[in-house]
Amino acid sequence: MRNFLQTVNERVVIYDGAMGTSIQTRNPSVDDFWGKEGCNELLVLSRPDIIKDIHGSFLKVGCDVVETDTFGATRVVLAEYDLQDKTAEINIAAGKLAKEVAQQFSTK
Repeated sequence: MRNFLQTVNERVVIYDGAMGTSIQTRNPSVDDFWGKEGCNELLVLSRPDIIKDIHGSFLKVGCDVVETDTFGATRVVLAEYDLQDKTAEINIAAGKLAKEVAQQFSTK
């Protein structure tokens, strides 16, 4: 965290872009959503390759920070897809994917 705060004081830190839009450009199928079409957060479990590719694409163009694919990964939102019991699993998986890709690009 100290390095992050130092960097913020020294220059503009660039965050990633719109995860949802990036997912849509990859045209995931209904099967990719395990029949829960529109639940982008589920892709961290069903199609982690898509999510990792998106994170990587942001880092390749110079983003400093990638955010997890968890915009709608709350118990309330996931209940709309009958996935409320997967809230923790989805959030943990999303964090692991983002960290894994970020570490591949890390200069430490």
